[in-house]
Amino acid sequence: MPSVAVKLNSVFFKFLFKRRLQNRVQTPLNESHNQYGITTRPEESVSASNPSFTDGVATKDIHIDPFTALSIRIFLPESSLSPPEQTGPKTKPKSSQQVYPISLIQRRKSYGLLNMEAPRNDMRRSSFEGLDLRSDNNAYQGYAPSPQNFKKLPIMLQFHGGRWVSGSNDSAANDFFCRRIAKLCDVIVVAVGYRLAPENKYPPAFEDGLKQCSKLMGSGARGVGAEFTKAEVQRHIVDAIGASVVEPWLAAHGDPSRCVLLGVSCGANIADYVARKAVEAGKLFDPVKVVAQVLMYPFFIGSVPTESEKKLANTYFYDKEMCTLAWKLFLPEEELSLDHPAGNPLIPDRSPPLKLMPPTLTIVAEHDWMRDRAIAYSEALRNVNVVATVLEYKDAVHEFANLDILLKTPQAQACAEDIVIWVKKYISRRDNEFSY
Repeated sequence: MPSVAVKLNSVFFKFLFKRRLQNRVQTPLNESHNQYGITTRPEESVSASNPSFTDGVATKDIHIDPFTALSIRIFLPESSLSPPEQTGPKTKPKSSQQVYPISLIQRRKSYGLLNMEAPRNDMRRSSFEGLDLRSDNNAYQGYAPSPQNFKKLPIMLQFHGGRWVSGSNDSAANDFFCRRIAKLCDVIVVAVGYRLAPENKYPPAFEDGLKQCSKLMGSGARGVGAEFTKAEVQRHIVDAIGASVVEPWLAAHGDPSRCVLLGVSCGANIADYVARKAVEAGKLFDPVKVVAQVLMYPFFIGSVPTESEKKLANTYFYDKEMCTLAWKLFLPEEELSLDHPAGNPLIPDRSPPLKLMPPTLTIVAEHDWMRDRAIAYSEALRNVNVVATVLEYKDAVHEFANLDILLKTPQAQACAEDIVIWVKKYISRRDNEFSY
């Protein structure tokens, strides 16, 4: 069972969040917000960006769309200043299995294939000899005379949680989580913002996720159900705000051909949507190649209740009543359905076919009423031969690795480490195979 402190915090959290949801229902919408949008709430704690390598990670914000409030936050690990990996003969792969201590086995169950090799601790901290890329206050400038000589890091697009109506990519909790992942996994994390409900109901949040992915990397994907031509793709690359050919940090250090999507709660729904659109776009999504996705306690729903929905409806932090109200604020009245494509990934005639989806890691918590549907989605992927792993954490609650009051618990740290172990398999360079 969760600790007494978690139970007490859950009671306070549910009371406060339900009041905020009810206020959202009763407050008249400001028409001026409809287009520009709201991407954060005034009652939430935010963390300022810091371009110096505090704790080994530099951050900066980019307002990526002049017509909306959308922005991204880039988390650049200091290891990116290292010289590139030396190309040489491929190393002989180590065994695909490693004996882990009992403590790791006890903290979660796993389903499907999990590469249990530990990540390499090779976080080199030095920049080029004779090349100083920092100002007097240790702020990294990002402009490199010879970008090709930098170590190219994979890029992880991260979509925050918040039940559609709250949360932000620059919140203190999300900033802490993204810093942790950037350092442990040795990747550039790009925390993506999106417009919140009820000011902007479906589909803007999904469109924002795809739009920022395509603009950021200079790919041709434009939006929901878009048709593509070569001329449109080229024009989009030229016009893209913050595209990798313009944004210095990503241009010098990012490798969009090794892109991982990571979504938290409702952000996992957006990540899965972006993955599907990337599959549909194919080469038109170049230079971005989605090699894997991580779905952390996805915010899935459906009209047919699962066992966990029946038994855990009044569970800790996010009960079913609260989440159902959040869905009502998010979906337009004419589209309100528990089997809406935004919430149910297993509806019939889904496009593209599941067999085309990238390798998927799903994180679920024992005391999360949405866990069974997330597991069912992973099983459906495995049934069509997609690599799909589920890690289930004992005594854990929804967002146990992302809630501000739980971020520094051993369980949250263990979850981040497990994500790194799994992701490393899909972001290693094929021309110089790494052994993790």
